[in-house]
Amino acid sequence: MSYTQTTLKQAIQDYAENDETTFVNNLDNFIRNAEEKILKLVDLDVFRRNVAAVMTTGNRFLSQPTDYLATFSLSYNNGSGTDHVFLEQKDVNFLQTYWPTSSTTGAPRYYGIFDVDNFLIAPTPDQDYTVELHYYYRPASITGAAGTSWLGENAPDALLYGSLVEAYIFMKGDPNLLQMYKQQFEEAALRLKNYGEGVENTEAYRDGLVRIQKT
Repeated sequence: MSYTQTTLKQAIQDYAENDETTFVNNLDNFIRNAEEKILKLVDLDVFRRNVAAVMTTGNRFLSQPTDYLATFSLSYNNGSGTDHVFLEQKDVNFLQTYWPTSSTTGAPRYYGIFDVDNFLIAPTPDQDYTVELHYYYRPASITGAAGTSWLGENAPDALLYGSLVEAYIFMKGDPNLLQMYKQQFEEAALRLKNYGEGVENTEAYRDGLVRIQKT
């Protein structure tokens, strides 16, 4: 079973037995809140992205992608065409102390989050370098123009029960039902977490089967 935006919204209404206008108008909000919870609870490959960019000579700033949330790694090609140098993340205060004169250039070693739009690089690049950023991002919501998403296709139970929790909080609904939906969401999120942080990132041939401890 999978969900599209249309079928998920209908399922929420069916479970809640509510077609009141204000409730219906907030369905997308319930869904987006559930997606956000899953994003923050579970590490999935679908939340990762790789992009290439260029650090330019004499410019200590590197723009972040507009959908950037956090970094997994930042590396650059050292000019040989094959070797990558991975930069070490540091606090901006460290970078400014380590490399106080921005006009002085060198081979970059460190980077930090300067603001919501830029990384700070130190030393200031001494030439143009092709960089590769592997980062954590927020995928398009199922409520967007496409009306589909990876979660809707592969984690429909987590998305449904997470949305129902939001819906029942909004409705100030039956506490027993709310608790049941919370439990169902937590169980679905745990299964997804076991998949994302276990099965998805291991190989049975080398690592053996992922075994979940029984409670």
